[in-house]
Amino acid sequence: MAISLTEAAARHVTRYLSRRGQGLGVRLGVKTSGCSGLAYKLEYVDEMAPEDLVFENHGVKVIIDPKSLAYIDGTELDFVREGLNEGFRFNNPNERDRCGCGESFRV
Repeated sequence: MAISLTEAAARHVTRYLSRRGQGLGVRLGVKTSGCSGLAYKLEYVDEMAPEDLVFENHGVKVIIDPKSLAYIDGTELDFVREGLNEGFRFNNPNERDRCGCGESFRV
């Protein structure tokens, strides 16, 4: 499978990288956290590691470390605006449960 970005997420990342003036793309991964066990981490990437996996959608590179891929394979990254709130949404088919506060998930 792969990691994908919606057009809205790609536009947001492209805009932000342009404002930063540098960056290769965005890194998506997981870390141990919260009451359900795992939390998403998202950061902009200036340098890649040799073991990194790269997926490209709408001209934007999504960089994944191999250990995280098992938990997020097939995930679609979206960027949504709801009222005054905006942010990334992770549509992960591997999620089995999510904590009540939305901070963490379990596969």
